[in-house]
Amino acid sequence: MDGDNHTAVTEFLLLGLSGNQEQEEVLCGLFLLVAICWVITSLHALLHTLLMVRLNFCSNNTVHHFFCDPYAVLKLSCSDTRINDMVVFTVGGLVFLTPFTCIVISYAYIFSNVLKLPSAQGIRKALSTCGSHLTVVSVFYGAILGVYMRPSSSYSIQDMVASVIFTVVTPLVNPFIYSLRNQDMKRALRKLILRSAN
Repeated sequence: MDGDNHTAVTEFLLLGLSGNQEQEEVLCGLFLLVAICWVITSLHALLHTLLMVRLNFCSNNTVHHFFCDPYAVLKLSCSDTRINDMVVFTVGGLVFLTPFTCIVISYAYIFSNVLKLPSAQGIRKALSTCGSHLTVVSVFYGAILGVYMRPSSSYSIQDMVASVIFTVVTPLVNPFIYSLRNQDMKRALRKLILRSAN
């Protein structure tokens, strides 16, 4: 039985030949969505790279960061970086606002439907699920907004910490927040805390 399921899943994912037209359309849509995301992010990175090539870098060329953040590299330049700053604001604003707007619209639909639920327990459960996601999204977007929506000349150590938050902390905290919604995980965490307290 397990081998049959494995074969059906493999056929669906690799070949898209499930026999169900709806599933094939969903699979095609998912692949298209991934391809569009890949192209947009590649073009975004290429734009910043091409704009960095025209800059001159003098003196100390050490980026005090754990990745080459555009603002950290721009701060090392002794050339005029106004064009780069303007591109970071405009393109970065579009890259920031597009998914943020989609998230806000989707939550507006979710909240309007949640408020129509007949039971208070159903509303509480739905809002609890949304609250976990909104917490992670708020931390992620708050850190990005704080770092990238101001001039590169004001880049500081606090921005490096914020960069760590949205590149390392948010992806680590996300599964933790969602796993705390699981009752088994809550019980295991309580046991662990009580055992370490004793």
